[in-house]
Amino acid sequence: MMQRDAGRTVNATLVLALVLTLAQWLATPPAFAQVSSPMRGAIAIPDANAASPVMKQNTDRTQLGRAYRQQPPLIPHNIEKYQISLKVNQCMACHDWPNNVREGAPKISETHYIDRDGVALDHVARTRWFCNQCHVPQVAAQPLVENQFKSATEVK
Repeated sequence: MMQRDAGRTVNATLVLALVLTLAQWLATPPAFAQVSSPMRGAIAIPDANAASPVMKQNTDRTQLGRAYRQQPPLIPHNIEKYQISLKVNQCMACHDWPNNVREGAPKISETHYIDRDGVALDHVARTRWFCNQCHVPQVAAQPLVENQFKSATEVK
């Protein structure tokens, strides 16, 4: 009989601990509620915000620098109307071998011709097919938040 009473005491203690933990969790405001200056401004969540202006892409066609080792190259031209789908990738018209020689464009890295199993292919691996997952165009826009990033060459 004593063993059953001890089990009830343990269960009651666990329930009490869970209730107290839940009460404390509900009483503490979440971290995201403490943001003093949200990027969307002083607009309530259900209200619509004005669309941001569409920024013009950097199209000077010079190679943009990299901020860290192994950073995918940035796109120095407009890609707004490029089609990239399961069957078509307009980037390949200039950047795949041998087109890159004729177009004067940088050739795709050899790593893009290796599939996930390490097998070398004679075409771009489908895991590397959607270029703009890693390679992005640049715009002359003001940063949304303060940025203190320093490139690897700036840090000594």
